Amino acid sequence: MDIESVEIKPTHVGRGVFARSNFDAEELIGEVTGEIIEDCEYGSDYSVDLDGEAVMEPFEPFRLLNHSCEPNCEFVLWGRQPKGDRQYYRVWLQTIRPIAAGEELTIDYSWPADAAIECACGSTACRGWIVDPSELDAVMFSQGAA
Repeated sequence: MDIESVEIKPTHVGRGVFARSNFDAEELIGEVTGEIIEDCEYGSDYSVDLDGEAVMEPFEPFRLLNHSCEPNCEFVLWGRQPKGDRQYYRVWLQTIRPIAAGEELTIDYSWPADAAIECACGSTACRGWIVDPSELDAVMFSQGAA
């Protein structure tokens, strides 16, 4: 991964990852590395599901990717990496659309309804909750808004 292409800077929700250069749509920014945990029930605010086989607790800088309801990046599972006698997917950060230097890199966390929290992304399409769009009704119902 070329860590020179991104930098960590303050945001309105803490710290985030920002582009140091322009990126095209569908461009790989870098590999997300981290600790592979062979317990699919493990979860944290940062963990990445490895297709139901394990989870990864990412290292910086990509550990600090913030959520947006209108993300400009996504994770792509591609290739395999060994851990012991098993092989797990490798995770890459890829752009969804062109990104200008200085722009914050964001992903859609798409958390399940039972883990949803209020969203502060500020996008024009903000759902109000950090939740998988298909589970938004469940969150709204549990909050008494449906």
